[in-house]
Parts: sequence; C-alpha cells; structure tokens
Amino acid sequence: MRKIVSLFTGAGGLDLGLEAAGFETAVAVEMDKWACQTLRANRDWPVFEDDIHNVTSEDLKSAGGFNRRAPDLLIGGPPCQPFSKSAYWSKGDTKRLDDPRADTLTAYLRVLRDLKPKAFLLENVQGMTFKGKDEGLKLLENIIQKINEETGSNYSFTWQVLNAADYGVPQMRERVFLVGSRDGKVFRFPAATHQDPELAVDDLFGYPTWNNAWDAIGDLVNAPESKDPKLKVGGKWGALLPSIPEGKNYLHHTDRGDGQPLFGWRTRYWGFLLKLAKNKPSWTIQAQPGSSIGPFHWDSRKLTMRETCRLQTFPDGYHIEGGRSEMQRQLGNAVPSLMGEILGREIRKQFFGDKLDSDQLKLIPQKKEPCPRAKRVQPVPEQYHELIGEHAAHPGTGLGPVARKRKLATAT
Repeated sequence: MRKIVSLFTGAGGLDLGLEAAGFETAVAVEMDKWACQTLRANRDWPVFEDDIHNVTSEDLKSAGGFNRRAPDLLIGGPPCQPFSKSAYWSKGDTKRLDDPRADTLTAYLRVLRDLKPKAFLLENVQGMTFKGKDEGLKLLENIIQKINEETGSNYSFTWQVLNAADYGVPQMRERVFLVGSRDGKVFRFPAATHQDPELAVDDLFGYPTWNNAWDAIGDLVNAPESKDPKLKVGGKWGALLPSIPEGKNYLHHTDRGDGQPLFGWRTRYWGFLLKLAKNKPSWTIQAQPGSSIGPFHWDSRKLTMRETCRLQTFPDGYHIEGGRSEMQRQLGNAVPSLMGEILGREIRKQFFGDKLDSDQLKLIPQKKEPCPRAKRVQPVPEQYHELIGEHAAHPGTGLGPVARKRKLATAT
C-alpha cells in the first residue's frame, strides 16, 4: 500500500477514506488527546500526540520509515484560522518555515519541503478561496515556488471547492481541496457523480440524485442507542423542536414561515432548531453546536454517534473515544471519509498510474427504499405562546446588534 504522512489527523476521517483507496497512514500528528485516543483505539498507526511545531521532520522520517525514500502522499487539514502572517512570509526564504512563529499552514509546508512527498492533499474551509480573504492560497503559492527553487522539485497544485453531497456523501458540506504533485503533473478533479434532485434531469444518462439521510441512517431508527434518554434535546428551546417539520429550522416559526410567529426572520443562526429530512442529505455536521443547534434527528432528538459517523461516511465499526462533546468535536472537524476515498483513487490513477481492482467505492451509502413520509408536526407547546406576535426581521448584513457593537468598539 502507498504510504501517507498525515498532519492534523483528527479522528482520521480523511485517512480512512484514503485507506479505502489503497493508502496506508505511516505516521500521524494530532495534538487533541481524545482524537489520539480514537486513532489508537482503531488503528496501529504511529501517532505523535503533540503540536506539529514540536514534531521535527526527522521525527516524522524516522517514525514513518522515510529515511531512504519519500512518502507517497502528504495529507492534512490545517485548522481553519486566518492566515494573517502571509505578509511576513511573502518575501522570505524557506528557512523561515522553521520559525516558531509559523502558523499551521506553514508547518504543513515545512514538512512538504523536508520530506518531499510525491504528492500532497490539503483540505480547508471554502473561505480560504474568497476574494480578499485568500491569504492562505497566496502564501501556499509563494512558499511552494521557493521550495521548488531550493530543492529542485517541481511542485504545483490545483484547487476546487467540492460539495460532498455531489459525490455521494449524505451531507451537504462544502470544502476546498488542494492537490499537487512533485513532478508538476496537473490534477484533474473528478466530476460530480450525484445531483440535487430539484435540479435533476430526468433522462437515461442523468446522474443519480444525492444520497439522503435515510440512505445513511434509516436502518438505525430502532437501534438500542437511539433510545438513550441522553439524546433528548433540553434547554430553553428543546420542547419546541417537535413543532418544526423535517428539513426545517426556526424560520418555520416566523412571519414568513408556516408556523407561529415566534421569532424574527433571520435573527438566529441557521442551525437553530435545524432538523434532518429523511429525503435530503444532512446539513453540515457541527463541531461545537450549542444545546439548540442542529442538525437534529427527524425524531426530534440528538443524533447518536453511530448516526453521525454514518453521515460522515466513516466505516462501520470505527469507534470515537471520549464524552459526547469530545466525540462531536472530532466528527464535526473531520473530512467525510468517502471524499478521501474518491480523491485517493484519482491520485493513484493520475499521479502513480495505478490500476485499481474495482470501480466500486467501499464507503458510499447504498440506497434504502422506500423512504418513509415525514412525520406530522406537533402543536407549539403552551410555554412558548407568550412569544406569539410581531418580531422584527434581521436588518441585514453588517447592521445587526453584534455588528453595531463591533463598529462602536472600533470607533472608541
């Protein structure tokens, strides 16, 4: 199997997908203790439980067996922080990658320079590519150019924002993926394999529609863990959840929705009282949701960890360590494993010329038919009736109370 160096490994979502594609994690670096416990409980990969800045390239070479050869692939998803130091790096040489002030992206590039992998894969939030906020991309381009000049390599990369639902993941999750090779080969991202059913073209050659939540977790509705009393949604708003239809959120209870006018339009986070629909993919799994932030199960409860793993396309039997908050954080921060499998197969074919044994993906959910109808909603509990009335809508971007406070603080 082709060997991987994995940075910012987390619970191993990307690694598990690449494993399904024929790669093997030779060494991993992760500083979160619960994620490290998860990795060790499921796999025997060598794991450095430390900040990447404290792990030397020589440590990685030794632990991964790369003293005489280069890794096949370097992977990682540096934490999505603002890359505010790009100006500092824009005119320096690559020796600055060893500076302790380096951020997570430059730490990734330091390993790229020192281990010279044949290819690399980097995942991050979509905002990394937004105009005016693309410091990370510019930093990546600048330093890779300097690495090439210093080492004689020919690294290049391409990037694309991918929605996981377009590739069979039962979750709408947009992230940017960057893929590059040491010899300058240009990576061609695979075309989407699934389509939004509302935009689907009904012909013999159309793509299948998105895999939905029922496909992923429909067989778990009567699993013993789904009856755990700890899954009950508590707090101030938990009792309101049964009055919201599948696939809706608090906006149902505004003057523009079909429920009772309990809230102002767009005055809450999108995830507030957000409920899964059986016939649609899940919304993005959150790493640190509040007590009222979903997505919640269509049965008006919290998702079990097994259900969350399914929505992230982790292989069955993979166990997440820690309490509920630690498990939620690990899964919410993970890359859906199916995305790793799909990209890993393309990397093998395009960069290494490997012939794959089968076209069948190992981690893709299978369609479960028929999908039951949505349940009828319950009336709004009496305890919320005092909220019925007129509520002002959000005034618009940059005009809300939080934005006004920020402007006032800046002015003073």
